[in-house]
Amino acid sequence: MNHYQRLRDLREDHELEQQDIANLLETTQQQISKYEMGTQKMSILHYIKLAKFYNISLDYLAGITDTPRTLDGSIYTVHNNKNITAIKGNINGGNVKINIKN
Repeated sequence: MNHYQRLRDLREDHELEQQDIANLLETTQQQISKYEMGTQKMSILHYIKLAKFYNISLDYLAGITDTPRTLDGSIYTVHNNKNITAIKGNINGGNVKINIKN
């Protein structure tokens, strides 16, 4: 998954509109659309603000890892996980893989 797709997926998982995120980042809805399509790069300051807002690690938000974690390192969960297709992890020494079909 491309990192910019995560921006849209996280927004949708939190049932937010592009305008909501635009207000948070003090930019326009059109700019958020460009970020989510990958046609414009987002500043690190915006990534940091989104990481704090969603309570999700920067490495996941930037596409460095596929394991979503909160800022304190615990497993990230959302109320509406329609965009999460697979979760991999290690629980009590055993490998676990959960696939969620949309």
